[in-house]
Amino acid sequence: MRQFFTIAANAFMELIRQPVFLLLMTGSVAFELFLAVPYYFAFGDESKLVQSSALAVMLLAGLFGAVLSASASLAREIRVGTALAVLSKPIGRAQFLLAKFAGLAAALTLLTYVNLIGVLLCSKMAFDAYGSTDLAALGIFAAGAAMAYALGGFSNFFLRRPFMSDAVLAFVVMATLAAFVIVQFTHPQNGLSGSGTVDWRLVPAGILILFTLWILAALALACSTRLDTIPTLAVCSAFFLIGLVSDYFFGRSAAAGNWWASTLYTIIPNWQLFWFADAIDMGKSTFHWDYVAKAFAYTVGYAGAALAVGTVLLEERELG
Repeated sequence: MRQFFTIAANAFMELIRQPVFLLLMTGSVAFELFLAVPYYFAFGDESKLVQSSALAVMLLAGLFGAVLSASASLAREIRVGTALAVLSKPIGRAQFLLAKFAGLAAALTLLTYVNLIGVLLCSKMAFDAYGSTDLAALGIFAAGAAMAYALGGFSNFFLRRPFMSDAVLAFVVMATLAAFVIVQFTHPQNGLSGSGTVDWRLVPAGILILFTLWILAALALACSTRLDTIPTLAVCSAFFLIGLVSDYFFGRSAAAGNWWASTLYTIIPNWQLFWFADAIDMGKSTFHWDYVAKAFAYTVGYAGAALAVGTVLLEERELG
């Protein structure tokens, strides 16, 4: 187990040291907060529009992060020969792949956590035609982000530590502190329909999106055993797009008893089951956590199946 945790920790640190990871984390949460800035004139549905858009940004950022991180974690190591050096030691390929997935899942969890902070702040900052932009919240969060980059630069210049990883970890801490200050001490003018409070129902919605990203990460890691970054992105994007409409194209035929539709409906995940924004828009104030538990069980099973396929593909690949 020590070897497993060592490989997983190294994979996690290697991923957060990638410049694209820091840029993706900063850019996605900045765009989420930007969604709460303009006037939409959506006839009282501004908050719903902002929340749904922010969740979509969170999902797309995680999709790109999963594919790029999987390729950087496995495909690049196979290409440059690092994987061969690790597997030359008494480490099985299945253990190696599972450890890589653990590090990738931890990195995606960190990315999703920061994006969820942005989504929750959007729910507080959204306003209608009678409100105004929460400049105080924007200033506090921007100051926190600038402080995170400054801390990363300080540790790099004076302590000779890696800038990227320190900046990522500092950004997580400063985003959390900035969100706490914004929630506790700012009172935006949201207008007639805006309450200026955080919609905590977005937390389970973010957890379901995290489960989606774990499944996509397992698929991307399985593809990375044989494919490079661009083909992996194409395969995962196609899988994602087909899964969005699988209920329409395969669900009805599967209910009618067609074996081929039932097979495809089982193989391709129905991503709509992980999208809770529509239920929030419909005004459902309660959420059954047993649904999250069932979704987690499905995620474990599907990710396990994808990693099993990836292990078979990795076993049959010549790394020399």
